[in-house]
Amino acid sequence: MTIADIQPIPLSLVESDLAAAAAGFGEAFARTGFAVVCDHGIDQALIDRALAATKAFFALPAPLKQRHVVVGGGGQRGLTPFGIEAAKGEVHADLKEFWHMGRDLPAGHPFAATMPANLWPAEVPDFQPAVSALFAALDAAGLRMLRAIAVHLGLAPDFFADTVRDGNSILRLLHYPPVTPDKAGPIRAGAHEDINVITLLLGAEEAGLQLLDRSGQWRDIAAPPGSLVCNVGDMLQRLSGGRLPSTTHRVVNPAPDRMGIARYSTPFFLHFRPDYVIETMPGGPHSWPAISADDYLKERLREIKLL
Repeated sequence: MTIADIQPIPLSLVESDLAAAAAGFGEAFARTGFAVVCDHGIDQALIDRALAATKAFFALPAPLKQRHVVVGGGGQRGLTPFGIEAAKGEVHADLKEFWHMGRDLPAGHPFAATMPANLWPAEVPDFQPAVSALFAALDAAGLRMLRAIAVHLGLAPDFFADTVRDGNSILRLLHYPPVTPDKAGPIRAGAHEDINVITLLLGAEEAGLQLLDRSGQWRDIAAPPGSLVCNVGDMLQRLSGGRLPSTTHRVVNPAPDRMGIARYSTPFFLHFRPDYVIETMPGGPHSWPAISADDYLKERLREIKLL
């Protein structure tokens, strides 16, 4: 079984046949923990612009990139350099560097202390407009998906609207540099589950993403061109009482003939607003104590060595 076995869900179904969209997401999550989404409405030209800006930034000399590291910021904005983040429980850091942007808040917003202002690399003029526009497009697509997921869980279609209003969502621009022979053993990103509610992932040019399926087998994932892959994160698992389990995934090193090629990936981590209290729905297979989204995020960031 591969991701190709999952029938893509047209996101337009959310407006035309919400029940069918809910059933599609539920079936895909039950089988694999991932759903493939087509007809999402995000312009490919915008995706290409953001990718070009991403590549231009990571091609800058290391001293220039280093100016955009926020010391003590938990990696929530700007650059997190190569060799910092590690999967929970792993000794070795992942073979990646990444840039984080979050939601732009107006002056004086009550969440400003929790969600800092974005940084923008002036060295790449199109970076801010392209990446900001992609954040907005993915944020809107994620909210539409949550309507279907709410119905699948037996909730009102707009249940998630307030929970993610001004949510602490993150767009991560990932760069996995070419793999040198001395790094050929470790995988590029250790097995992990995402912290957030749902993750939206644009297809990467290079292979490597794998998920752990319900039978305990690692499966290669390659999103069809023009599609998004959506997976469940720990916050949604916690809220749903385990009805929607968070999906374990990793990024493995490339085949020998592709080791000299960098890999870029653009996951959008959709989060609850910081003060939302995650309370487990009754009747599920698991239950967890209530905790605010911000406290849970900080707990998990410490586990992956960003705090």
